[in-house]
Amino acid sequence: MTSHFLNLEWKQYFRSANWQKSIFINILLVLFALYFIVCFLLIGIGAYFILKEQFPDQDPLVLVNSFLLYAITADLIFRYMMQKLPVMNIKSLLLIPIKKNKIVHYILLKSSFSFFNFIGLFFYIPFAIVLITKDYNVAGVLGWLATMILLTQSSNFLNFLVNKNNKVFAVLLTILIGGYLVQHYNIFNLPAFVGTGFDVIYQNPILALVFVALLMVLYNINYRQLRNEVYLDAIISEKTKEANTSELAFADRLGDVAPFIKNDLRLMWRNKRTKSGIWMLAVGLLYGLFFYPQPVYRDMEVIFVLVGIFSTGTFLMNFGQFIPAWDSTYYKMLMSQNFKYERYLKSKFVIMSISIVALFVLGIPYVYFGWKVLLVHFAAMIYNIGVNTHVILFGGTFNRKKINLDEKAAFNFQGTGAVQWIIGIPLMILPMVLFGLISWLVSFEIAVTVLASLGFIGIALHKKLMTFITNRYITNKYVMIHAFNQES
Repeated sequence: MTSHFLNLEWKQYFRSANWQKSIFINILLVLFALYFIVCFLLIGIGAYFILKEQFPDQDPLVLVNSFLLYAITADLIFRYMMQKLPVMNIKSLLLIPIKKNKIVHYILLKSSFSFFNFIGLFFYIPFAIVLITKDYNVAGVLGWLATMILLTQSSNFLNFLVNKNNKVFAVLLTILIGGYLVQHYNIFNLPAFVGTGFDVIYQNPILALVFVALLMVLYNINYRQLRNEVYLDAIISEKTKEANTSELAFADRLGDVAPFIKNDLRLMWRNKRTKSGIWMLAVGLLYGLFFYPQPVYRDMEVIFVLVGIFSTGTFLMNFGQFIPAWDSTYYKMLMSQNFKYERYLKSKFVIMSISIVALFVLGIPYVYFGWKVLLVHFAAMIYNIGVNTHVILFGGTFNRKKINLDEKAAFNFQGTGAVQWIIGIPLMILPMVLFGLISWLVSFEIAVTVLASLGFIGIALHKKLMTFITNRYITNKYVMIHAFNQES
């Protein structure tokens, strides 16, 4: 029966229109997977020798064990954000005589072969092999390795139980950050304390059986939960929820585009795909902290442009690049309404421009790293408003892929096409190259002036640019309606 399920899924995957249309994305994902596999493999092989060289008086295995708290917690956070729940199109299977327990066991066992369960093993297994070649106790190393494999599988099933619980996610973040802080300020070495538990497992390999029991308990809980939900009436029944409405009266000040902006704000707040993307605002705002504190980047003024464009344009890029695909589910209905298309696009421009200004204001504390940083961020803000907003809206005329708003944003390439990759050139690379060349050939001040001037020119030509872009959308309206009607 398992081979039959695999055969059905194989045919479903490769016969789907989405796979054929997104073959470039599939190839890219394979290359990303190979990249991470090679990285983990090299780290696993070299970890013993690197640690021995850097800390000659300490045992490399003890050092690795002391960091396992971070590794396990980060793995759970990564799974929470990235890993999709094991799903299978079981509606048709429920109509034929197949035992439901076989379907549930197949779904759970299938999840055990997820990429997330294998990536860590490319570190643990080579590291264990190196330890054995260095005359470590073979039974102890195998017991330690078995524990890591069992913990990886346990994390897999634990993630399915807590995947939709934001409180658990907050607890994991607290453990990760709190563990680092209490260690950094010498309050208590929590990671080393947890690491001693793994040292004990190396000394007493029989304790690995504890994690066998843990895995069995988590598997059984998942089985019972899924088994109780595998019923046709449970699938087709609708849950009644209390509707939460918001008037968003403050948006009325924005004039005739207010209704569209309200719809966008509700869309972002109510749907999983857009709500996950909101977290990217914090990432974009703090993006400069990856560069500016490092002395090596303080004289690389072109990095200021990269951070400035990205930090002030995070919302612009995450939201704007999928215009009008956000509305793809009801795009046909939207296009049947009596309104000017220019108002629809103007609302997108307004909400993106407001976000750019707001992110710049929130990023003013970057002046701590020098007045040049703030000056470039200001020029980047003007460039984003005058140039990148129009580039994003123009790029939207080529969007032809529907977006499912109920799916997470992380590692979700639905709605992503060649346009989203090509558009990165004028958004990010062009201003960096332009700024770098002028700064090198003339001066920093002239480079900033040119960047800001391009933005002001775009603002001055806003009406003409919007007229051109609107006509493009109107020309492609029926092509988009047909494309969004296709199942992905």
